[in-house]
Amino acid sequence: MISKLKKFSVKEAIYQAFHECRLKTLSLFQDIDQTTFSSQPHPDFSPVGWHLGHIAYIESLWLLERSAGCPCLFPQYRKLFAADGLPKSQRVQLPNLEEILYYLDTVREKVLVYLEVADIEQQERLWHFLIQHESQHCEIISMGLELVRSQKGQFLHLPITPLPDHFEEMIQIPAGEFEQGNNSIDALDNERPAHKVYLDTYLIDRYPVNCGQYRVFMEAGGYQNPRWWSKAGWHWLQIEQVTQPFYWWGNGSWDNHPVCGVNWYEAEAYSRFVGKRLPTEGEWEKAASRDVRASRHRTYPWRDEENAQTQNFNCVGVARTSLRDAARTTKLSDRRRHHLIGKTTAVDAFPTRQSAYGLYDTLGNVWEWTDSWFDGYDGFQSYPYQGYSQVYFDQQHRVLKGGSWATSPWVLRSSFRNWYHPSVRQIFAGFRCAADLD
Repeated sequence: MISKLKKFSVKEAIYQAFHECRLKTLSLFQDIDQTTFSSQPHPDFSPVGWHLGHIAYIESLWLLERSAGCPCLFPQYRKLFAADGLPKSQRVQLPNLEEILYYLDTVREKVLVYLEVADIEQQERLWHFLIQHESQHCEIISMGLELVRSQKGQFLHLPITPLPDHFEEMIQIPAGEFEQGNNSIDALDNERPAHKVYLDTYLIDRYPVNCGQYRVFMEAGGYQNPRWWSKAGWHWLQIEQVTQPFYWWGNGSWDNHPVCGVNWYEAEAYSRFVGKRLPTEGEWEKAASRDVRASRHRTYPWRDEENAQTQNFNCVGVARTSLRDAARTTKLSDRRRHHLIGKTTAVDAFPTRQSAYGLYDTLGNVWEWTDSWFDGYDGFQSYPYQGYSQVYFDQQHRVLKGGSWATSPWVLRSSFRNWYHPSVRQIFAGFRCAADLD
């Protein structure tokens, strides 16, 4: 009986997470026009509508075809929506929104029927992976939509406020071991295995670098002075000829918000300009997750894991209605959600969400560049397929930590690892600085 109750509880939590995650995804497409839906916002991006079809394709592939043994429901979509099917520039010939919603809805209905009989003890990790897969594509959709807004000049304007001096504050993190990584059921393959790491004492910024601080670098000629740039960074700059972050609101109203849309080279140059450096991935994660008083690692810096998980899986309702109807009925409430506002928040806006060491904004405002190359931990095992993480262990991608305002709760945790080439700027990325004690 206990075993049956446990299985039911796990399945119910997965069902609720699938439902809430899908509502979040669909809410991004309300009132979208066909041009925005099917055109490329940038050469590095697929059309935002392609991601909807890809989400359905992957869900069908892993749960219905490979797990349940069902035939492919929509074989005509295989080449279009597979990640390796077509180049991004050729993904613009999409079915319309209603057709893709039908695809999503049909696959999901079959998936929920299969969930009732699935061997959840064997498959639980896969179901969690697929929730996070959709969450990650939801953020990519948000990136694409933000690119469209930036191209149209659709920015919010805030009142200009003076910057307090405390934004320059650094926190000393004492030497010692901490647990890096994560072995939980929802941890992705590149987060595993959890392991002990020893770090010497170091300093790290309490806050992410904000736009006001970065403005000083710009006005001092930071983009024109090779002194602050690495050889690779200066070479990139001479080709691109940029003079400000990719997302930049120049009227000063965003000065206490984190700088956003900078690549690793820009973050490194600013860090040198102020006499600091970027933190390693381990330094960032220790400062965000280590709770010395409780002698423990925290998945979420500001609260205990149980409350955080409850919040992550909190649903507005789980009636098994059409997802298209559900999206329409939640239209007004979803418009009030932060992820639809499409902007960062002030770096000191949430004092109750500090890490145990006192860092602000480690999760959920901007991704933060680190000085570490993306690679597997000792004992790494690929899941659910080799190409998910391992193909990027090429010493060409830097690790980012923390999540952005568009990141879904299912991928917000201190151990989560994002990765991009150091030249990429079209992401919701900022940084904070670190320094050696001496």
